[in-house]
Amino acid sequence: MQVHFTKMQGCGNDYVYVSTFDQTISDLSAFAKKWSDRHFGIGGDGVIFICPSDVADAKMRMFNEDGSEGKMCGNGIRCVAKFVYDHGIAKKDVLQIETLSGIKTIHLLFDSGEVVGASVDMGKADLHPAAVPVLLDGERIINRDFTVGNICYQINCVSMGNPHCVVFVKDTKTLDLPIIGPMFEKNPIFPEQVNAEFVRVIDRTHLEMRVWERGSGETFACGTGACASVVAAVENGFCDKGSPVTVHLLGGDLEIIYTDERVVMNGPAKTAFWGICDDQNT
Repeated sequence: MQVHFTKMQGCGNDYVYVSTFDQTISDLSAFAKKWSDRHFGIGGDGVIFICPSDVADAKMRMFNEDGSEGKMCGNGIRCVAKFVYDHGIAKKDVLQIETLSGIKTIHLLFDSGEVVGASVDMGKADLHPAAVPVLLDGERIINRDFTVGNICYQINCVSMGNPHCVVFVKDTKTLDLPIIGPMFEKNPIFPEQVNAEFVRVIDRTHLEMRVWERGSGETFACGTGACASVVAAVENGFCDKGSPVTVHLLGGDLEIIYTDERVVMNGPAKTAFWGICDDQNT
């Protein structure tokens, strides 16, 4: 069977995008694991399927590189919105996209008539441990001492529809993330594993972040991780609630605004290429 796909990226967070409006894939997880491989597949941080929805303009299902399904992807949903518009699924400036963490509203950003990015209402950040989930006591986990690999870190746990653990550091560049990242991701206190963000505060309106994503390892960017980092920075007094904060990632910049009602994420969405892959297991 030949499967049509589009390779897209937001701040270097690249996924293979496949529409199921006009083609059928029986095992989404197996397909994602196979075609995310950068040596033997198309290559990407995962595969995102754009599916019909009864309650929104389209439904997004995101699978990590290891085949596990994620509930939300900030960089991915911007690209989904661009795909939906570019492919004529819904020709609207404001789109509703269904995800496993709820319906998200996306305002498309245009340049000379082309969709170049989007502003996404990510919903309300949730700091309750049960929402993350994280198996620690208390009403929220902000600046909490916790030992990982014999080193005491001050952790901040945030749910953005998926689990995040934010750690503030003096230098992101010297981190041995392939060693540290998995120790956070698979720590027993995170029953659904966790995305780990390591963040340096530059000033009150700028952060620098590296991320270790569950199921994918280090990636160039993570939209929900950038949101969680700004939430944690505000709750620690490093940044101001309601003010735009630019998060510098390996693949580019995202602008995040955190309020009591919602988190808004602004960033790019770009198409790299499209093509057809032969798959015998769809």
